[in-house]
Amino acid sequence: MADTVSLDTTSSAAERDAGPGESTQRRAPAALEGIRVLDLSRVVAGPLAGQTLADLGADVIKVERRGGGDDLRTLGPPWISSQTTPGVDQSTYFQTVNRGKRSLTLDFANPKGAEVLRRLAAQADVFIENFRTGTLERYGLGYEQLAALNPRLIYCSVTGFGQDGPYADRSGYDYLAQAMGGQMVVTGHPDDVEGGGPMRVGVPIADITAGNNAVIGIMTALYHRERTGRGQHVDIALYDSQVAILLNTLGSWLNARAPLPKTGNDHPTAVPNGVFPVADGHMLIATFNDREFARLAEALGHAEWGQDPRFVRSRDRLENRKLLCTLMADVLRTRPREHWMAVLNGAKVSCGPINDMPDIEKDPQLAARNMFVTLSHPVLGDVRVVGSPLKLSDSPPRYERAPPLAGEHNEEILRDLLGMGEDDIADLKRGDIL
Repeated sequence: MADTVSLDTTSSAAERDAGPGESTQRRAPAALEGIRVLDLSRVVAGPLAGQTLADLGADVIKVERRGGGDDLRTLGPPWISSQTTPGVDQSTYFQTVNRGKRSLTLDFANPKGAEVLRRLAAQADVFIENFRTGTLERYGLGYEQLAALNPRLIYCSVTGFGQDGPYADRSGYDYLAQAMGGQMVVTGHPDDVEGGGPMRVGVPIADITAGNNAVIGIMTALYHRERTGRGQHVDIALYDSQVAILLNTLGSWLNARAPLPKTGNDHPTAVPNGVFPVADGHMLIATFNDREFARLAEALGHAEWGQDPRFVRSRDRLENRKLLCTLMADVLRTRPREHWMAVLNGAKVSCGPINDMPDIEKDPQLAARNMFVTLSHPVLGDVRVVGSPLKLSDSPPRYERAPPLAGEHNEEILRDLLGMGEDDIADLKRGDIL
């Protein structure tokens, strides 16, 4: 069953985390407990990094644009509508990368707003931003400027093309990174068949990879700080991140001048590895070595294929891909998918269904892995999110806050962290800074 987390502001985080009958004294510290993060990033890559740090126990303050907040809030449909406050709609997209955070809306283009942010940065551990290179320096919020106030600060910049190089001043989004970074020339059907041509990956893969790389960089910098006492600038680019995940598709060119072609649902080098017809639809079969192919052949009732010189080695199967796949399809079409999944999994052959979203939602493996979490939002009601894939035995991820409304924690943050009184906060509101 999915976890349900209630945002009970009257109880401590430890009390909220403790299960029925569980003593709060047994609650192990979260991996990043005590780490404070200022997350100025918007859209996907930076917010995903901030959310991962929040899952691992960091106090993440999402600093948003006054008068609307993160642009991702308005990227829809579909929407989640408030159950209690008509007209308060939030995009479902925003919910995927912003759980666990507190929100502060702040106009830091105003000198008073910038000063508030500098005061917060002076006591923060991590600062995440994804503005165009050089933007924050204009407000006294660049790396060198904040490091002078807080030498222990880890300042992570997530941009399209990085902090240096001829493209450094360009804006960049996931789709552009996929296009420039080679993803679209290795994805999709071959150019000479119907539906061929450049094709993007259906999820923002460059954003996701850059967000994960940002977490790796930040965690590495935190470890380095433990040894040296010094923070540093972590420079993450979507373009770099996209090119780095090309792996063998780029490596084959760099070392053999042999570009791997688009192969649609077929693997460019491993055969058989792709979508196959069965009596009631399709399934995925994936083999990556000769031993597994021999097990597959036997499970399909054709053990002789494992000794056939046309199929015995990986390179032989690649050369005779069309023939082998035709032979396999003739066998697979005789029985339904559930039959073949039982037979092939029993033979230790990698296979599975081609799941749609409803299939994923009810998958028992994902339920057992706590991959769906229900968060209780004070305005939107129940918000369902995908849980963290990080499974740690002693310091597992926590889900203590639903994705916040813009500015939901303004007064709490300024009062508790900066010691501001009601008059100070009212003055910021009158100046259109909050």
